[in-house]
Amino acid sequence: MNATLERWSTRRAFILAVTGAAVGLGNIWRFPYITGENGGAAFLMLYVLFVLLLGLPVMMAEILIGRAGRRAPMQSLGHLAGQAGASPYWRLLGLFGAFTVFCILSFYSVVSGWSIEFLITAVNGDFNGRAAADIAAGFEAFFGDPRRMTFNHTLFLFMTMTVVAGGVAKGLERLNNLLMPLLYLLLLLLAGYAATTDGFGTALVWLFRPDFSAITPQVVMHAMGHAFFTLAVGACALMAYGAYMPERQSLPHAAGAVAVLDVSVALLAGIAIFSVVFSQGMDPGEGPGLMFVTLPIAFAELPWGALWLSVFFLLLLLATWTSSINLAEPMVATLQGLGFGRGKAAALVGVAVWLVGLLSVLSFSTLAEWRPLFGMNAFDLVTTIPTEIFLPVGGLLIATFAAWVMPREAAQAALGAGGAGFRLWQGVVRWISIPLAAMVLLAGLW
Repeated sequence: MNATLERWSTRRAFILAVTGAAVGLGNIWRFPYITGENGGAAFLMLYVLFVLLLGLPVMMAEILIGRAGRRAPMQSLGHLAGQAGASPYWRLLGLFGAFTVFCILSFYSVVSGWSIEFLITAVNGDFNGRAAADIAAGFEAFFGDPRRMTFNHTLFLFMTMTVVAGGVAKGLERLNNLLMPLLYLLLLLLAGYAATTDGFGTALVWLFRPDFSAITPQVVMHAMGHAFFTLAVGACALMAYGAYMPERQSLPHAAGAVAVLDVSVALLAGIAIFSVVFSQGMDPGEGPGLMFVTLPIAFAELPWGALWLSVFFLLLLLATWTSSINLAEPMVATLQGLGFGRGKAAALVGVAVWLVGLLSVLSFSTLAEWRPLFGMNAFDLVTTIPTEIFLPVGGLLIATFAAWVMPREAAQAALGAGGAGFRLWQGVVRWISIPLAAMVLLAGLW
């Protein structure tokens, strides 16, 4: 396949697209509960540190490979490996990335379908006046209903693949330009509402006054892993986006802007969520159920709670939609690199992801007792192995290829940071980011 002809039309479009890929469940669902479980501000401080030392440098490595190759991920890796006289098997990293993102999207679509269900429930006011036990029982009934779960999974995936089939300019770019500003507007509205609640001050202290005694090796590893997960690195998705990057755009500036926007989403979501939780005297360390069980209960007790809960689930839906669209793109780009048209590639990816996603849907009902590996059901497997093992493997190999294998001239030209800037980035990736990525992988295997 020759160098790709598609480009993001503006520098802003590229930044919004990469931010759309990064912002999703990791920021709005995972960050609040993992922060709650790991001591609040101490975890946040470590998370930001590892974004700078691990997430951001590896994100730049992934983007610059795509920018230097100007092809789909497999073809970019093969082309650059050929230039460097390295093994042609490096191109299989692109296939591995596509498989990783395939697994992630299969459960991402299912979880995102939950936000559709909860948004409709919140808009209808069905949480109002209900006891906590009733709300929790309603969620259990939804999870145990494979028809409703399948419908929401199907609807969300159709929304996603329709946009991807439209291409870069007409599909991804147009929707990112519309939805990302709307997402930030909703976040600011929620944060503004949080400032009026009794728990706002407590939430700020929880998030920004670190208790260093709360730092343990486990907290450090969780912060490292989340910094890796939240920036969507390791699955070659950003490599595909780098291939569409405008020629004169500064990669370090763009990547820095994405990191700031990504962390700001997590912080604003954390402020909004913890303010509501503390207002009702609830425990911030409720785990994964914090968003889907604890929050509806907390909002139900607040003035205008139904309205603000609706805004929150709309925000979640938009974030997961933009992220899913950007997760699907590298798989479609990979099939295009193998000769498929975009529409056919999008349809094939959509159908395959839908079929595998059914295993996650049925994990809460028909297949609840089916535990094929490590005592985990299908949903546990696809939410654990790709995120805790495949992504670190991919990120480790991507960083190694960019910093040690690909031609220095091509890497420096793609980074666009000058000699000193390139040496700084290369040194950080070689001697800090790669060892940290290896630690994340070992922690996942452990």
